[in-house]
Amino acid sequence: MANLKEIRSRISSISSTMKITSAMKMVSAAKLKKSQDRLQSIKPYSSALKKSINNVLPSINSSEIMLLSNFCETERVLIIAISSNRGLCGGFNANILKKVHKETTETTSFFCVGKKAAEQFSRISKNIVKKETEILDQPSVQACREVSKKIINDFTSGKWSKVVVVYNKFKNAATQTVELEQILPILLEDSSEQEEVVNNNVKDYIFEPDKTEIINSLIPEKIHTQLFEAILNSIAAEHGARMTAMHKATDNAQELKDGLTLTYNRQRQAAITNEILEIVAGAEALKGS
Repeated sequence: MANLKEIRSRISSISSTMKITSAMKMVSAAKLKKSQDRLQSIKPYSSALKKSINNVLPSINSSEIMLLSNFCETERVLIIAISSNRGLCGGFNANILKKVHKETTETTSFFCVGKKAAEQFSRISKNIVKKETEILDQPSVQACREVSKKIINDFTSGKWSKVVVVYNKFKNAATQTVELEQILPILLEDSSEQEEVVNNNVKDYIFEPDKTEIINSLIPEKIHTQLFEAILNSIAAEHGARMTAMHKATDNAQELKDGLTLTYNRQRQAAITNEILEIVAGAEALKGS
C-alpha cells in the first residue's frame, strides 16, 4: 500500500492534469464556436450550387458532361482521408482509419489531409500520393481550390477511376459521423419525377452561354465547395470531439482524485489513531510501574 507521501504526490499530479484538461476543454469550446459559424456560412452557397446543378443536369446529354465518366481504363481509387494535426480527441482519427480500411484494395492510393492520417497510413501503405497539413491550421478557399484542381486534373488525365473523400461530419459537440462521399466521377440522381419537375422549371429560361458550357463550369466549382465543406466539417468535428474527450478526462480525474483523497484521509486517521494508542499504552505502562 502506498504511503501518505506517495498519495499526496499522486493527488498533486492529478490536480495538475485536471487544470490542463479543463483548459483544453475551454479552448476547444471557443474554437468550436468559430468553426461552427464558418461551416454554417458556407452551407447556403453549397446548397444553392447543388440545386442549380441538379436543375440543369437532367436536360443535358450525359456524354457532353466532362466529369460524369472516368478516363481511367483500370480500377484505381484515390481516397482523400481528412484527419487532424493533433491528438487528444477520442476516437476521431481512429474512426477514419477504420472506415478507410473497409474501402482499401491493392490499387487504392491515399491523399492524407492532416498529420494523424499521414502517420497512420504511412505504417500500412506506401501508396500515399500527397500529405497536406497546413490547410487544417489555416483553412482557406484558395488553398482548397489548389488541392481540388490538382485532383481534377489527375482524374481527367486518367490517373484515377474514382475519387472519394472520408471525413468526420459534424452534428453536434458530442456526435460526429464518419462519411464517405464520392466526388469524382459525379453522380446523377436517377429520378423521373425530378426530371419532369426540372424540365418544367427550366423550359422558360434562355441560357447564355448554352447549358452544357454552364454545367461544365459549375461542376468543378461544386467539387471545390464539396471538398472545402468536408474540411470545415472535419475541423468542427475535431474541436467537438476534443472538447468532449477533455470533459470526460476531467471528470475521470476528479473521480480518481476523490478516491485518493478518501484513501489518504483513512490512512492519516489510522496513523493518528495508532499514535494515540501508543501514547495511552505508554502512559498505562508508567502507572503500572
